Amino acid sequence: MGSNGKKEILALNAFAPGGGAALPAALDQMVTRRRRSFGATSVLFYDRPLHVVGARGATLTASDGTQYLDLYNNVPSVGHGHPKVVEAVRDQVGRLNIHSRYIIDVVDHYAERLLAHFPAPLTQVALTCTGSESNDLALRLARLATSGIGVVVTETAYHGNTAAVTEVSPSSYKKGGPPAFVRAVPPPHPAHYGADVAGGFAHAVADAVAALEADGHAFAALLVDTIFSSDGVHADPPGLLASAVAAARRAGGLFIADEVQPGFGRTGTHMWGFARHGVVPDIVTLGKPMGNGIALGGVVTRPDLLAQFAGAFGYFNTFGGNPVACAAGRAVLDALAEDGLMENARAVGAHIAERLAALRPACPAIGEVRGAGLYLGIDIVSAADGRADPEAAGRLINGLRERGILIGAAGPLGHTLKVRPPLCLTAAEADRFVGELGALLKG
Repeated sequence: MGSNGKKEILALNAFAPGGGAALPAALDQMVTRRRRSFGATSVLFYDRPLHVVGARGATLTASDGTQYLDLYNNVPSVGHGHPKVVEAVRDQVGRLNIHSRYIIDVVDHYAERLLAHFPAPLTQVALTCTGSESNDLALRLARLATSGIGVVVTETAYHGNTAAVTEVSPSSYKKGGPPAFVRAVPPPHPAHYGADVAGGFAHAVADAVAALEADGHAFAALLVDTIFSSDGVHADPPGLLASAVAAARRAGGLFIADEVQPGFGRTGTHMWGFARHGVVPDIVTLGKPMGNGIALGGVVTRPDLLAQFAGAFGYFNTFGGNPVACAAGRAVLDALAEDGLMENARAVGAHIAERLAALRPACPAIGEVRGAGLYLGIDIVSAADGRADPEAAGRLINGLRERGILIGAAGPLGHTLKVRPPLCLTAAEADRFVGELGALLKG
């Protein structure tokens, strides 16, 4: 728990050594081995950590053979072990894997395929290895273009783990908070802004920019994850970002859309979260879901921004855009199209929301359900007074794990169950989740 009363993002459903019942001897030895090598940076999930040995589709397999329905892992976006990705990686790693300072067909073909999914003037890409690297580079582009340093983010934002990106990730702080050139605003929700969510959010952004300028920090960028995932998942109403983006641009700043989590069809109706809101960013950042878990990220932007940056700095990412990663990325695009995964995200996500609405009268601990496609947030609240109940959410996370379902948490208090499975999740698998959740809530 941070000094501001909010939970650090990795603590939401983390294993706490010595914090619960004793672990079985063999598992305790594995945990000790992990911590011996990784020390305090080791993060494991659940009160009883999982020892996993395999995965396929939306299922993880543990060492004892137990299969777990995976509603947590968005990185294998088209499914664990997707045959297209496996074959593409296997073939390419046997042919060639090297940096991109040579002309390599698969690299250039992938870049063209990827950029075809973006609107003008977003016509060029710099490939990286991670979303953190992407957001780090995006900040550098924005600050050079505007001569400003100030950044506006949301209150529980998480944008990665480099030094620069941690500074714009309020949820990463266990103590203290972001530096003075960062201002955090509440996420777009009626609880903060009333009926006019879009207008209220835009005013908050404008006020944050004014506060930065008053303190001598020239404004560079508005940076948001376009589904506000760490803030508890806030997707609606569609179009809500337009006024805030306009406010940022009037103040001389750029708009950076972090699409690491909502991108690649996850919202069910658009390839990118920003497209649901009818805006075109100045910079878009991408991360590991684009390679289905292979280390691949990217920054898509306007040619003038990249040219200005390249004129001021030498930049090369040795392994960003390597042939194996690009082969995986191309296979992801193939799978999204050929398997109909965006439509599947829309249909199965809507099915989950409908099932939860039907369940709510018998389970008053289910609060608001938010999101789009296969990125949903389910508030867990006290049945008595409707207040956020993070302890009950924690019990549900671990209870579902015992019933063979993996899920995480989000939001400033950690009371929002976060549904973000591989996009191949089926309606039958969704029904299993809702059924087990209902069974736990009914006791």
